[in-house]
Amino acid sequence: MAFDLEKFAETSEPVGWDDLDFDTFESRPLDADTLRSLRYMCDVEYHTSCYLRDMLVTPSHREEEAGGFMTVWNREEFWHGEAIAAVLQRHGIVVDYDEVKSTRVTLGWQQALGSLKQSALSSLAGTDFVAVHMTWGAANELSAVAAYRRLAAMNDHPALTPLLTRIAQQETRHVAFYTTQARERLEASGKARAVTRLALAKAWRPVGSGLMPETEIVHVMGHLFAGRGEDLDALDQKVQRLPGLEGLGIFREAFARMGIAV
Repeated sequence: MAFDLEKFAETSEPVGWDDLDFDTFESRPLDADTLRSLRYMCDVEYHTSCYLRDMLVTPSHREEEAGGFMTVWNREEFWHGEAIAAVLQRHGIVVDYDEVKSTRVTLGWQQALGSLKQSALSSLAGTDFVAVHMTWGAANELSAVAAYRRLAAMNDHPALTPLLTRIAQQETRHVAFYTTQARERLEASGKARAVTRLALAKAWRPVGSGLMPETEIVHVMGHLFAGRGEDLDALDQKVQRLPGLEGLGIFREAFARMGIAV
């Protein structure tokens, strides 16, 4: 089924939490590992604008559908960050967008090189780079949905669980766009299939890599998915359904490189 970009834009709205009783965080506060995971998720959501910036130096920004989607997608991810920040604030952890912006400034050359590497890769791959972008985005969003659903299930909290479920539901719409676009572009070009397979096999890592400290990535991914090999296999199988990516195991391999037993 084709992704309806116009409907996506028309129905986009902030994830709601006004109807959730956040006072329950007083009587049922979240544990330290959950808060650490939420802080990671909040920072990643707020950093979406970095990823969008990198895409603006690639052929993707010239694609009307991709550009239109990313505008709305960036806004929805920001709202996710706001919602998670509200939960953290109830636990005395204050995260705001200005703080995240200052973090991006301290990354300095690392941030600048991110755009340069994207630009160089896209120049080599030409328009086929869009297939890499769409497939990479699909993998990222698939992992985000899995992470939110997993953390929701681990807590069974009257306020946190429904909030994370709502965020995951919005993320599934992002998955639908990226997957639809990736499939179309991979089907159309053998070069796109080869370049995409190589890029994911050699470079894909969990969302937040390059932005978050390695210790945080390992801790959060381990907290959510250690001993959950079936979850990673399910994610890999979804990626493998895309043309030219049969047998690719990016999730299993990424976790193995991080030393997380699944």
